[in-house]
Amino acid sequence: MLDPTYTAALARLNAFIPHADFDYATKRNYDRPDHPHVSQLSPYLRHRIITENEVLQATLARHSPKAAEKFIAEVFWRTYWKGWLEMRPSIWASYKTDLQAAQNRIQTESGLRADWETACNGETGIDCFDHWAKELVETGYLHNHARMWFSSIWIFTLRLPWTLGADFFLRHLLDGDPASNTLSWRWVGGLQTLGKTYLARPDNIAKYTDGRFQPKGLATEAIPLDGTPPPPPTDIPTSDPIDPIARTGLLVTEEDLSLHHVLSVCNPVATITLNATQHRSPQHVSPKVTDFAGAAIIAATTRFSDRIGPVSDNADITAWAQANQIAQIVTPYAPVGPAADQLALLKPQLAAADITLCQVVRPYDSTAWPYATKGFFKFKDAIPKLLPPRQP
Repeated sequence: MLDPTYTAALARLNAFIPHADFDYATKRNYDRPDHPHVSQLSPYLRHRIITENEVLQATLARHSPKAAEKFIAEVFWRTYWKGWLEMRPSIWASYKTDLQAAQNRIQTESGLRADWETACNGETGIDCFDHWAKELVETGYLHNHARMWFSSIWIFTLRLPWTLGADFFLRHLLDGDPASNTLSWRWVGGLQTLGKTYLARPDNIAKYTDGRFQPKGLATEAIPLDGTPPPPPTDIPTSDPIDPIARTGLLVTEEDLSLHHVLSVCNPVATITLNATQHRSPQHVSPKVTDFAGAAIIAATTRFSDRIGPVSDNADITAWAQANQIAQIVTPYAPVGPAADQLALLKPQLAAADITLCQVVRPYDSTAWPYATKGFFKFKDAIPKLLPPRQP
């Protein structure tokens, strides 16, 4: 299993940083064995085992913003997707509803179920697609370019419901993220930017896989899926007020495992963990995914063990709080997704027991998310203002 520790994340970052400039800019689109031209930091960033600011600071310590422009933009793509969905949480709710409808169809339509299983098992006869399906299941990772090709083939060649493909990714990707995953699949299908689709072309696949794959029979057009314009943005979330004298417990989820910012505003007497990864899908989530997230949570609570009190898990959170005489539970803000869904269910249960749940939004997010109101290239204009200062 990929080592989910902060030490491993730093080692991967330090190994990649020398290549974050021209090397990354010119080679990042090549899907080659072992993916030597990309950072592969995404499982760490997705769970914030290491933070975006740390990655950006390390990059700017070695390269100018211009030299590392492409890599810096890639880091901010994740931030953009998160902010965009935070201001439009109904998109996640709609995805879950549509996914359930698609799941119902595969229970009642034998042909669709057979086609879906063939795709998930990598048995379509499309060499590149089958390779990526198996690589994803076996490793928990896919190159970003392969994700785009795969999504396009799933939607336009195999004509499968896009939500089933997004769900397949979420069940198997170690870096599976509700925002990046859902919105990227929507973009490929022409739902995110209405009318704009992504067509996987055989020549493009051949070029960027060094001729390993030269697929036949791919769709030659990508007709946008039917959809409605995204809703207008709502306000970004803000941190809940914290009572500085209340007896406080800490709740750690898989969403944010760098706890400095939340520990700067509270002194917990005890900590409890919540791993919501199994709620990514109504289907069975890969043990690789749940085990990685679970191990990452353990590594984080170990890293901060001198500041968070005794740690509990797999317990009734309300009962745990009452047993520890806790009046408020503080947790890093959980963005739209399964963990946020679980916290939404938990909050009224705690309130009924006169326990307050307080979420703390990371300053990086509260600064960047307001710029995610439109497309990425509008957001990109703000990147110079969002970069951390270069160290002398």
